[in-house]
Amino acid sequence: MVLRGEAGAGKTALLDFVAEHSSGWRIATAVGVESEMELAYSGLHQLCAPMLEHLDRLPEPQRAALATVFGFESGPAPERFLVGLAALTLLAEVADDQQPLLCVVDDAQWLDEASAQLVLFVARRLLVEPIALVCAARTGIGDGVLAGVPTLPVAGLGDSDARALLLENLPGPIDAAVCEQVVIESHGNPLALLELPRTWTAADLAGGFAVPAPQPVITRIEESFAKRLLLLPAETQLLVLTAAAEPLGDPLLLHRAAEILCLDLASLGPAADAGLLDVGARVEFAHPLVRSSAYRSAAAGDRYRVHAALAEATDADRDPDRRAWHRACATHAPDEDVAAEIEHSAGRAQARGGVAAAAAFLERATALSPEPSERARRALRAAGAKQLAGAPQAASALVAAAADGPLGTLENALALRLRGQIALDLRRGKEAMPLLLDAARQLERVAPIVAREAYLEALTAASFVGTEPLRRAAEAAHTALAPADTSGADDLMLAGLAFRFTEGYAAGAGLLKRALRAYRDQDSESAEDPRWPGIARRVAPDMFDDEAWRDLATRSVRLARDRGALGVLPLALNNLAVLRTFEGELEGAAALVEEADAIADVTGAAQIPFGGLILLGFRGAESAVSERIEADTATATRRGEEYLIIVGAHVRALLLNGLGQYDAALSAAERGSESEAVCQTVWSLTELVEAAIRCGKAEVAAGALRRLTERTQSAGTEWALGIEARSRALVAADAHADELYLEAIDRLGRCRIATEQARAYLVYGEWLRGAGRRIDARHHLRIAHEMFARMGMDAFAERARRELLATGENVRKRRAESRDELTAQEMQIAELARDGQSNPEIAAQLFLSSRTVEWHLRKVFVKLGITSRRELETALPQAEPAQAHLA
Repeated sequence: MVLRGEAGAGKTALLDFVAEHSSGWRIATAVGVESEMELAYSGLHQLCAPMLEHLDRLPEPQRAALATVFGFESGPAPERFLVGLAALTLLAEVADDQQPLLCVVDDAQWLDEASAQLVLFVARRLLVEPIALVCAARTGIGDGVLAGVPTLPVAGLGDSDARALLLENLPGPIDAAVCEQVVIESHGNPLALLELPRTWTAADLAGGFAVPAPQPVITRIEESFAKRLLLLPAETQLLVLTAAAEPLGDPLLLHRAAEILCLDLASLGPAADAGLLDVGARVEFAHPLVRSSAYRSAAAGDRYRVHAALAEATDADRDPDRRAWHRACATHAPDEDVAAEIEHSAGRAQARGGVAAAAAFLERATALSPEPSERARRALRAAGAKQLAGAPQAASALVAAAADGPLGTLENALALRLRGQIALDLRRGKEAMPLLLDAARQLERVAPIVAREAYLEALTAASFVGTEPLRRAAEAAHTALAPADTSGADDLMLAGLAFRFTEGYAAGAGLLKRALRAYRDQDSESAEDPRWPGIARRVAPDMFDDEAWRDLATRSVRLARDRGALGVLPLALNNLAVLRTFEGELEGAAALVEEADAIADVTGAAQIPFGGLILLGFRGAESAVSERIEADTATATRRGEEYLIIVGAHVRALLLNGLGQYDAALSAAERGSESEAVCQTVWSLTELVEAAIRCGKAEVAAGALRRLTERTQSAGTEWALGIEARSRALVAADAHADELYLEAIDRLGRCRIATEQARAYLVYGEWLRGAGRRIDARHHLRIAHEMFARMGMDAFAERARRELLATGENVRKRRAESRDELTAQEMQIAELARDGQSNPEIAAQLFLSSRTVEWHLRKVFVKLGITSRRELETALPQAEPAQAHLA
């Protein structure tokens, strides 16, 4: 839960709220985030620090991830989700070992980005663990923190309560008019009611002459704290400033810094006596505004002195990055040596916290760079890191700073390319395409290899926009290509796409097939860009290459996960979800779509609609598809992007063919297949053939078959030739149809696209029934019905059931059986358990706790009517090779 309100609810009020609602719970973690944390995972350090003695109880990959983040061990950058899983497991271990665990985070708006994402990751996965996570975030600047977590608004006190609180805590009488003024200006903020009168004299309280003009509550409170700090001895003020400048709250570090400043730590006594801070196991301020007041009200020279002392007191070997940070803050003016040190720290920070940590250091290095060209170069690097970390808005601001330059020809082109990448990742293909195209043209002269990558990105962006932009991008890429530019995977892909979208599908097929083989031969783990393999994972299904599609989609998801590239991962997950859908693994696809949407929520990005929309179409969810298509069409029209409309038309055609509404399916399929230049429009051609035949429009079906055949023959895969054979059978004379249907079933049984084979069984059974061969029809329709029911393709399953009834088969209407009631996540867990994976192994793969996996399995057992994991193999049998049904 997130409590949202004005500053001043404070940790005390937060703990009071928690205590009231959590009798018997142990508050094992109470984090007061007292300032904005610049270093990645600083907030996570505080959250987990009290429990690090349990670190060795974690599975090794998780233990190593946290040990790397905390600086106990060195190693490659831990994958962001693995760090989150490690934190979740650590909390679960402590909760299992002791009484229920309560984690409290106050002022969550100051969490660094990496920590906030990890806290949100943990919060979303707390299901059955005896753990409660309660955070407090300020309204306004804290609105974007922990989005999607249940929220409890904390409103200000009413006037009567505010008046009572004020009067109860005043040392003497107060003028009624002054009292009302304080109540009004406090806006119900308890901290304001307690703090503001503390710096007023008795005369002020009685007569009201010193009541200042209205100001923002936070400013007024800070001013009040600043006045109280000024009453402290000079040595105490300097020590309080030193503590305020170091958010770790480490008393040993503060002691070393005090010695360097020739101060005695005992001088903190007056501040402690005044209730401004407390020195114990940690140095804790009474409120974050005390820290900010101490820091902001200090003279600049004093701030430089304390940061210099903290830099000197910080162990350069154990914590070089924090030392570099304090050095930077101690610097009076931009300094190249310090900027270079901070930039160097970015590499170490990335090893500890991934691209988000690197971005923070590069951003600081940018600010410290005295030389304009170096500042622009570092801003460009920081922008790239921010973008990959899933912070496109911050990346855009840094690109704008870099553009102020001066930048060289190469850097200018790279900045333009980055702007295009940001627009593309924000799903603004129409805006991205011209930027990427211009960048590619500029890069041709100075970095031909990078130029080809930019042309590929421009083609990717254009493929979302529509026919004309795609042809324009393809023509530009075609012009830029030299005959020898066909050696590497990117070269082959670019050449193939240039021919594909200028001269036709067949013209580019040979190059594109070679490109897909080249990508599959690459070591994806060593890829510099986590966007690998880019458009190739969309070209694979366009070329009907299911093996390449599976390989590239799976590896691209793994690469994005390993790099912590949250700006890239949702698109990769959606692509993999579409593959799973075509394979008939609809529940697995649903889990991937859910994960992609959750990541989009965490990073503030727009959700990607393709995977979920296609999944709904295969499930036969008519009303949900209509709602999604209506919303997506409005979005696509606003953005000027044709691809989403084309995909929606295809999904509608598939759905309506499943429902047997062929006239409407015909119209949708014509819309979905009308664009020759957009990837995957080929899918609608098969829908068009079937719908046209059912509507008696043989000429339309024949035209669609000609277009389909040009592509399937060029592709030459079992998937391609299988759907071609099925489509030919639909339009063939009776003498040839039987052989073509059997060929389709056989070929589609040798590829991964089980949904297409199930449809081949269905249309063959329908043809057999029409030919009067009812016994043969029942056999194939029964197989189709079983396959569709197992996959969850409800519309097609019902169509097969109706056909079975027409043959005289007594088949009940499909109902929601226990297996069908399993959620996407339950099905995924059940299948992994069936395949022999242990609860910890399943938990690690799905980023859940072992307790949650165990809880899901208990629900699965109840739904399936079984009592042990051994029975899962019978309850959830492995999908059999479809051709086995012919035996």
